[in-house]
Amino acid sequence: MLATTHRTAYNEDHEAFRDTVRRVFAEHLTPHLDEHEANGIVPRDVWKAVGDAGMLCMTVKEKNGGLGLDFGFNCVLTEEISYLGSSAGFTLQNDITASYFERLGNDEQRAKYLPGMVSGDIITAIAMTEPGAGSDLQGIRTTAKKDGNHLVINGSKTYITNGQNADCVIVVAKTDPDKGAKGISLVLVDADTPGFARGRNLDKIGQHSADTSELFFNDCRVPMTNILGAEGMGFVHLMEELPQERLSIAVGAQAAAQRAFDEAVAFTKDRKAFGKSVFEFQNTKFTLADLKAKLQVGWAHLDWAIRKHLAGELTTDEASAAKLWHTDLQWECCDTALQLHGGAGYMNEYAIARLWRDARVTRIFGGTNEIMKEVISRSI
Repeated sequence: MLATTHRTAYNEDHEAFRDTVRRVFAEHLTPHLDEHEANGIVPRDVWKAVGDAGMLCMTVKEKNGGLGLDFGFNCVLTEEISYLGSSAGFTLQNDITASYFERLGNDEQRAKYLPGMVSGDIITAIAMTEPGAGSDLQGIRTTAKKDGNHLVINGSKTYITNGQNADCVIVVAKTDPDKGAKGISLVLVDADTPGFARGRNLDKIGQHSADTSELFFNDCRVPMTNILGAEGMGFVHLMEELPQERLSIAVGAQAAAQRAFDEAVAFTKDRKAFGKSVFEFQNTKFTLADLKAKLQVGWAHLDWAIRKHLAGELTTDEASAAKLWHTDLQWECCDTALQLHGGAGYMNEYAIARLWRDARVTRIFGGTNEIMKEVISRSI
């Protein structure tokens, strides 16, 4: 269990919510982790159970069907699901798409989607990445060309989280290809729209329980009213959400790093070699001591970042630094913990194997860590 004493980002309400999260996950998620991994998807009934427990889109205002809680509650859930070792797509809906709908949506869009997103009846995705455009979003080729009062979308997206489950996708497309970044808009596409098709559930190195998909748009026709936010402001809207998105990744990375460390401690204290526990060897103790010191720094830094975000003061470069540092720490902890497991660490029956393979992508998604360094350098 993730230790939460001496945390400075949370209050009693957050910790009471943590108890709820653990109880719901223990019933609906933990017993089925292997099944979700094997099937490559978390079933919709689990989404509904999580929604019924008040654990989806907690920041959505009451007038829009939510609880109106602060982002700290999102962070609590992200810590718990990451420590558990599940890659279910709840955090994408909680930390990313819900904010787009509430902040940018008009009254009709909010009423149509947000209550269902809160309840778990509506699952969402955001489609940015394309086969030829990843961190460089200005390079996307998907177009949404005007035709009367409609937009006709053509193009393809890939590596889209919640792609198989999604009922609605926020599509990043060029409504005016000649204007570069100023010609990008966010367009809502419902899953039953003619011309929209899901590709395969992609075969990934890790995060197997996350349905990650290709999406295709072939003369996909939607009304102009499906634009989310202002036309031509899509790139700006995406940049506005970056601090929260990157903080969310940092939160999950820190919790997963802690789980890897805890697994290594438990294994090395139990495993015997040359007449004593592996933990008793100086190399093991020094290696774990080094990780513990870094984790201690990590939790302090994370609480600072969460508090700053709750105050509306976390900058893009600070969030990028958090994403960079915590995902690097996650990889170090997972890789070192696997090494301390020896051959057992290479076996999928041990939790460290899943934690290790799931960790590899966190230095890539949400902007690669090389891009994080570029962003940070601009603030120097």
